[in-house]
Amino acid sequence: MEIAAVKTSYRYWAPVYDYTFGLITRRGRAQVVDHVNARTGRVLEIGVGTGLSLHRYGKHLDVTGIDVSPDMLDKARRKVEERKLTQVTRISEMDARTLAFPDDHFDSVVAMYVVSVVPEPEKVVAEMARVCKPGGEVIIIGHFARQKGFLAALERIFAPLADVIGWHSDFEMERVLGETRLEPVGMRPITPFGIFTFLVQQKRAVAERAA
Repeated sequence: MEIAAVKTSYRYWAPVYDYTFGLITRRGRAQVVDHVNARTGRVLEIGVGTGLSLHRYGKHLDVTGIDVSPDMLDKARRKVEERKLTQVTRISEMDARTLAFPDDHFDSVVAMYVVSVVPEPEKVVAEMARVCKPGGEVIIIGHFARQKGFLAALERIFAPLADVIGWHSDFEMERVLGETRLEPVGMRPITPFGIFTFLVQQKRAVAERAA
């Protein structure tokens, strides 16, 4: 899926996103933010969208949100202003494949329901690893393709509709596990119906990365 297709898809979804996919993903988002709230420091949320999760982040954090959809970001900015979310210090339009942040900058880098949407997800994960501090965490929620069974067949059927539904139903988990700077430290299915996976990877220390 190309950036133009992503923007077109989310221009269509922006007015109703909070009341459709937002409701489906609410519990998963809450689990991620609860996990991040137990940590400290700077947080980057990639694919922040309409800002559905922003109000959940603790006031002790410094939160930045990025997205490629200006329509979604307009809604996120309104939420920040209306709810006085002082923990959110920056909302920017940005391509996650080329993040405008320095190396080793964030303590937590989060991508919720994003990696199966973006073009070149391997580049996105590489950028997430780059801007994450050694010892920090890269946290992903996504739908990953099943290898067999009825649901696997459905995923293959819906795969050609990626530009319409806004995500790839046949996305392979291996595409986010190949970054050598990251080590998986936690993985579990989450609601609804366990169709999404909560994946936590930790950035290796500098000495380990260079070895």
